[in-house]
Amino acid sequence: MTGQADGKMPAVSSVIGRSCPRVDGADKVTGSALFAADRRMEGMLYARVLRSTVPHAVLRRIDAEAARAVPGVAAVYTAADIPGENRVGIIVKDEPVLVDDRIRRVGDPLALVVAGNEQALAAAMSEIEVFYEELPAVFSPEEAMAGGAPAIHGQGNIQSVTRIVRGDVDSALKEARAVISRRYTTQMVEHAYLEPEAGLAAVVDGLVTIWVSTQNPHYDRREVARVLGIGQNRVRVVQSPTGGGFGGKLDISVQCLLGLAAWKTGRPVRMVYSREESMAASPKRHPCVIDYTSACDGDGRLLAVKVKIVGDTGAYASYGPATLKRAAVHATGPYEVPNVFIESYCVYTNNPTAGAMRGFGVPQVAFAHESQMDLLAGALGLDPFTIRLRNCFRPGGVTATGQRLLHSVGIKETIDRARAKAEELGMLEGKR
Repeated sequence: MTGQADGKMPAVSSVIGRSCPRVDGADKVTGSALFAADRRMEGMLYARVLRSTVPHAVLRRIDAEAARAVPGVAAVYTAADIPGENRVGIIVKDEPVLVDDRIRRVGDPLALVVAGNEQALAAAMSEIEVFYEELPAVFSPEEAMAGGAPAIHGQGNIQSVTRIVRGDVDSALKEARAVISRRYTTQMVEHAYLEPEAGLAAVVDGLVTIWVSTQNPHYDRREVARVLGIGQNRVRVVQSPTGGGFGGKLDISVQCLLGLAAWKTGRPVRMVYSREESMAASPKRHPCVIDYTSACDGDGRLLAVKVKIVGDTGAYASYGPATLKRAAVHATGPYEVPNVFIESYCVYTNNPTAGAMRGFGVPQVAFAHESQMDLLAGALGLDPFTIRLRNCFRPGGVTATGQRLLHSVGIKETIDRARAKAEELGMLEGKR
């Protein structure tokens, strides 16, 4: 949607149902859009991160003296050089900008090298020595939840638990005509946006400005200020045209590192992740193990669901607590169920961090609850449309969490239209 010349937004009637030009369309089509990696400033430096190659270890020492002596190197920073707080996180402040005590995943940032050219960066990276004591690691959430598992944070690996209870599930299961129990597993997914993480930072008159590929500039500003130990009024974050995000650029990536380098050196600093670095360091979609039991009567009306969701949030919480909570809230799908027992666990492991990705926990449970509906239909000889129509939400329906749906609910109309098309194509023969 575009604004008018007087700065006012156009009337609603002038845009609904019409094709409106994207505000960034012309710049992207003509190639004039400046993405974060396209920005340059006179006298700028280049930065690169040395990352861990082991998943779990106590960091003993980093020796960067030889790296600092490489011609063209401006600085090598470690956790000791951070002037403010060395922990970031949208919900839980548990992730170090540069590791100061414990390595918790392959790809953890250990040192930041700043140099006048890429060749000096590469040479300095190879000169840094890292001394650590490797620890046992856990790579599945079920293993991480077991007694005696290596603790990744604090005393245990269960970051958070969500429970939703409604009615009496056990009694409903005994009365059911059909009961289906299955385990579903979903995999870790990489966003793989075309544009890797990138940014440019500069300090002018005490103001830190960072041009960055991000989906969350206000959060970025707060975290950079905390890490530098300065007020938010001295930090400005400019969201560059973002070449793909899908949730993966809601977390901190280059922002605090660039702010640190520019603040310390007093010069503009540019950093662009390689594709390999982006894959190693960026958050993923949560892999989940879902144990799902559904019960219905002889007409296919749902009586109860019992669900246990175990989500692998990896080495750091990121958006995990909210993602697994939302998975629990949506575990019954778009269906009214009178008896519900749902448990959802967000669990630390030494895997890559999992965070936000489109759907935010719902695609994982949708795979499970829709599979369950098909299995129930098969057990009763119903077609998949009929069982869904008998259970789907309607205005006035109540969700598993007690929310009454007072406005329009579009699922019945959607199913009706899909069913009409399926009948037209002869896909429902032999079903009732």
